[in-house]
Amino acid sequence: MAHIHKLLSRPLRRLWRGLREWCGDAAYEQYLRSKSAKTPNLPTLKAAEFYLEQLNRKYSRPNRCC
Repeated sequence: MAHIHKLLSRPLRRLWRGLREWCGDAAYEQYLRSKSAKTPNLPTLKAAEFYLEQLNRKYSRPNRCC
């Protein structure tokens, strides 16, 4: 039984991680990983601040269909 669990857990975790990355749910975790590697001495945004920053970045640009 443990062997079956081990065989299934890795693909399911990869699927879950891929789904979270695809829909943008893992964006904050990715930010934390890249932030600590690139600029460790700058202050880190909290989750709510990061969310607002993402919204501002997304909707501050002109978005026209025509």
